[in-house]
Amino acid sequence: MNVLEEAGALLRRSRRIVVLTGAGISTDSGIPDFRGPNGTWTKDPLAEKMATLQHYLADPEVRRRAWQTRRTSPAWSAAPNAGHRALVELERQGRVHALVTQNVDELHQRAGTSPGLIVEVHGTMRWTRCWECDDRRSMDEALDRVDRGEDDPPCLVCGGILKSDTISFGQSLVPEDIDRALRAAEEGDLLLAVGSSLQVYPVANMVPRARAAGSGVVIVNGQPTKLDRHADVVVIGSISEVLPALINDEIRD
Repeated sequence: MNVLEEAGALLRRSRRIVVLTGAGISTDSGIPDFRGPNGTWTKDPLAEKMATLQHYLADPEVRRRAWQTRRTSPAWSAAPNAGHRALVELERQGRVHALVTQNVDELHQRAGTSPGLIVEVHGTMRWTRCWECDDRRSMDEALDRVDRGEDDPPCLVCGGILKSDTISFGQSLVPEDIDRALRAAEEGDLLLAVGSSLQVYPVANMVPRARAAGSGVVIVNGQPTKLDRHADVVVIGSISEVLPALINDEIRD
């Protein structure tokens, strides 16, 4: 039995599947990951500075560069790929307990995953939030202002610093989201970790938490992770090919 068959057998037996997705599920939609060989931070280490709260708040030049980067992000034209759609099919079968995502692109929602199942532990790039007064608005509104010449648009309510409604390095995670993610990991009978380097904590703790709770663990990724030892099966390959193969096997069964 090869690894795809082993993973498929685990999926067939599972009724409460908890999915954890990372940047790797969106690379085939044209959105580069961060830490992979062709990742955003691998190719441009300065880009990590824009994702660090201390630098973003303190340096107007970092914010100006961040706004230009947001304008040209490939995420705006990206569409869900076969990997996203396979998870929608898994939900249609009634066996997705929760979908925890480290991604900020909202491609799961656009693919058709029910919003109530999704836990966005790192926020969303499609909204802005004021650092001073917490006002939240569509990112499109802020980018329109940038297009009209505002290189660092302030909050329209209080004049404070605007940032994307994502969790930056040095910024506190939302406790309720982390609690929900870790609790879900302990409630499922299978954790399916897809496209995550499993290097970012506390979310990566979902893997050992699930294992300790007696859940099966399947990791699907483009390269090995440091938590592979916790998995029943590790499948290395293209996520947009592997996930449909696993789910289609589920459909045929």
